Amino acid sequence: MARVAVQLTNFTGGELSPRLDGRNDLAKYASGCKTLQNMIVYPHGSAARRPGTTFVAEVKTSSAFTRLIPFEFSTTQTYILEFGDDYIRFYKDSGAILETNKTITAITKANPGVVTATAHGFSNGDTVVISGVVGMTQVNGKRFKVASVATDTFALQDIDGNNVNTTSYTTYVSGGVANRVYTLATTYETADLAELKFAQSADVMYICHPDYVPKKLSRTGHTSWTITDVEFTNGPYLDDNITAVTLNSSTHTVGTARDLTASAATFVSTDVGRLVRFREGYGKITAFTSTTAVTWTIIKDTNSGSSSTDWALGAWSDTTGYPSCVSFFEQRLVFAGTTDQPQTLFFSKSGDYENMDENRGGTIADDDAIIYTIASNQVNAIRFLSSTRTLIVGTVGGEFSVSGGGTDDPVTPTNILIKKQSNHGCANIDAIPVGNVTLFLQRAKRKIRELAYNFDVDGYVAPDMTILAEHISESGIKSMSYQQEPNQLIWCVREDGRLVCLTYQREQQVVAWHQHIFGGAFSTGIAVCESIATIPTDDKEYQSWVIVKRTINGVTRRYVEYLNEFDFDQTDNTEFNFLDSQLAYSGSATTTISGLDHLEGQVVSVLANGSTHPNRTVSGGSITLARSSTKVKVGLPYTSLLQTMRLDAGSQNGTSQAKTKRIFNVSIRLYESIGVEVGPNLSNMEEIPFRSSANPMDQAIPVFTGDKEVEFRGNYETDGFIFVRQTQPLPLTVLSLYPELITNDG
Repeated sequence: MARVAVQLTNFTGGELSPRLDGRNDLAKYASGCKTLQNMIVYPHGSAARRPGTTFVAEVKTSSAFTRLIPFEFSTTQTYILEFGDDYIRFYKDSGAILETNKTITAITKANPGVVTATAHGFSNGDTVVISGVVGMTQVNGKRFKVASVATDTFALQDIDGNNVNTTSYTTYVSGGVANRVYTLATTYETADLAELKFAQSADVMYICHPDYVPKKLSRTGHTSWTITDVEFTNGPYLDDNITAVTLNSSTHTVGTARDLTASAATFVSTDVGRLVRFREGYGKITAFTSTTAVTWTIIKDTNSGSSSTDWALGAWSDTTGYPSCVSFFEQRLVFAGTTDQPQTLFFSKSGDYENMDENRGGTIADDDAIIYTIASNQVNAIRFLSSTRTLIVGTVGGEFSVSGGGTDDPVTPTNILIKKQSNHGCANIDAIPVGNVTLFLQRAKRKIRELAYNFDVDGYVAPDMTILAEHISESGIKSMSYQQEPNQLIWCVREDGRLVCLTYQREQQVVAWHQHIFGGAFSTGIAVCESIATIPTDDKEYQSWVIVKRTINGVTRRYVEYLNEFDFDQTDNTEFNFLDSQLAYSGSATTTISGLDHLEGQVVSVLANGSTHPNRTVSGGSITLARSSTKVKVGLPYTSLLQTMRLDAGSQNGTSQAKTKRIFNVSIRLYESIGVEVGPNLSNMEEIPFRSSANPMDQAIPVFTGDKEVEFRGNYETDGFIFVRQTQPLPLTVLSLYPELITNDG
C-alpha cells in the first residue's frame, strides 16, 4: 500500500462536467471541482462563499415576469430599472426611488385604516411607503396600496389589494410621512420584456423591440423620467420607388392634415406613423383612408405637391416591423434587424443620433447616415450589436465585423466593410463586451463563445467557454450580466431559474464556472432567479441585482434584491452578509425583530451580535430572539458546497484512479473563515472547531486564517472525494486542501 500526501492548491478549473470524470489527464482536472455551489472562484485560486442578498422590495406585480435593466448616468449616479407590465420602477443607492414626503396627520383604527395627508395627490392603486409614525408604528417601513382616495385621505390596502385592518394597532400619536413609489408608465407588456434591447448615452437610453417604435428613456432627475417615441429626422427609408406609381400631395408646405394620394394601391392601415419621402421633403402618415389615400403631416417642405414617382416609404412601421437591436459605434447610433429587413443595419449621421438622413440625390458626405444589408446565402437575422475595436454583428447564422476598411479608418457611406468572422450563430440575447472581446450566447443558448481578434489568423475566433462545463448551461441561458469589479464575473440566468456564473480572467487562464442557488423555494423546487443586472456603485465596486421568485406563505412573490459586496476581508462579525433576502437591525438591545413581512411563514437564519442563533419562523412579520442583541441579520439560509474531483495520487503502480483508497487526514487552508464542515460525503461531515479556551464565551468567534487539520471520516473506496460545506451565516474561503491517503495497488 502506498501512503502519500496530496496538494490541491487551487480551484481555478471551476465546476467540471460529469463527462470529464475520467479525464484526469487534463491539466484542469487537478484544479477542478465536481460540485461548486454558492462558491465563487477567485483568480488567485481560492474558492470563497458567495455573499448573500439584501431584500429591497417586492415587484409591482408578483404574478408576472419582471426584468431588471441597468442605467448608468455616471459612476456615482447609476440606477436599476424594474421593467414590468406597462411600467418602470427605479432603484438607486441600494433602495427604491420614492417621491416627495406627504405629511401624515392621522391614521384611524379601522378596517381599512384611513390615513389623513392634506393634498396628498395620490391615486387609487398607487404604492406608498409610510415611515416616521409615532404610536401606530406597525405601519412604519411597509408598502401599501392606496384605495378610496379623497383629497386629503386614503385607505390602506396590502400589496395584494386586501384591506389593512388597523383596529388592533397601537393608537396613532403624531408624525409620519407617506412617499409614493416612483413609477413610470410604458407600453411594454410582460411578453415583450425579454426581447428589449438597449443602448445608453449619458442620461438617454434608446430601447428597441421588433413590435414597437424605438423609444428613448430620458432622465433629468431622480424622480423625473420620460419615455417617448424617437422622432427620427428624414429616414430611414426603403429603396426609392422604381415603379410607375405616383404620389400627389394636396399641398407641399409644412403642416398637418395634408392629403396624400397614390395612383395605385400603396398604403395599408398599419402605415399610420410611417415616414414618407416625397420629392425634396418628407412627412409622417397620421391617418389611413384607403390603399390609395392617407392623411399626412409634412415635416419638411416637398417644394411641390404635384404627382411624381420620386418617393419612398419609411423602412420602419407596424407593417414592416421595427429594429430589434441597437448600439453606439463611432459616434453613430446603429439599429438593426427589422421584421422585413432582418439583415439590414441602419447608421445615424455621425454625432447626430436621431438623424437618419442619407442625403439621397446630393453629394455624399462622410458623416451621412448609412443603410447596409448583409449579403449571404441564407437569412441571417441580426440578433445583437456589440461595439469593440470594430462593430460586432451577431446573426442567427454567423458573426460579422463592421469596419471602415482600414485598421483605423472610421466607417463612412463609401468605405463601410462587413466581413464574416465565424459561423456559430447567435441567440436573441445581447452579447457582453469584456475588454477587447465579445462574449455571446450561441443560437441554442447552451454555449457561451468568446469572440476575439487573433493575429495569427488575421481575424476573429470564437472558442467555447463552456466546453469543460457544458452541464452548467445545458438547460439554456436566457440572460447575462457582467460584473467587472472586484472580480470579472459573468452572471447567467438559466431557463430553469438557476443562476450560474463564470469567473473570467483570461490573462490568468482562469475560466471557472460555479452554480448559485438562492435561499428559499418556489413551489416544490428551488428559488427561481428570473433576472440579473449589474451597475457600478462608485469607482471601485459593482453591484449585481436580481429578481428572485419564491413561494412565501403559500403565495408567489418576486423580490428585488442585490448581492452584497464581495468583501472577504471583513473581520467584524456583525457585518457578515451570508443570508438571502436579508434585512439588518442595528439599535438598542432587543429580543424582537420586526419588519420581516416579506418572509412571513419562512424559517430564517439569524446572526445576532456576530454569532449564530437558532433558526426562527417569521410570524406576524417578526421573530423573537433567545437573547437580547444590538446588531442582527435575518434572512433565508443557503448552503455553500465544494466537492473535489476524484483524487489521482498515491499509487506506486500507474494511476490511482479506480483503485481502493482511504483518505485518513485532511488539512484545509482557510482565509478569514468560521464554521466549516469537511467529510467524504454529505451525510458524514466533520465540523471543524474554531472556538478555543482563549475566546470569551459571550463574544463572537473571530475569523480564522491558517490551517485546520481534520481526522477524515472516510472508509476504503475507489472514489476519494472531499466535501467542504458551510451552512451557517458565516464566511468561508478555501485556499487549498492537503489530504493524506493510502492507496491499495494490489
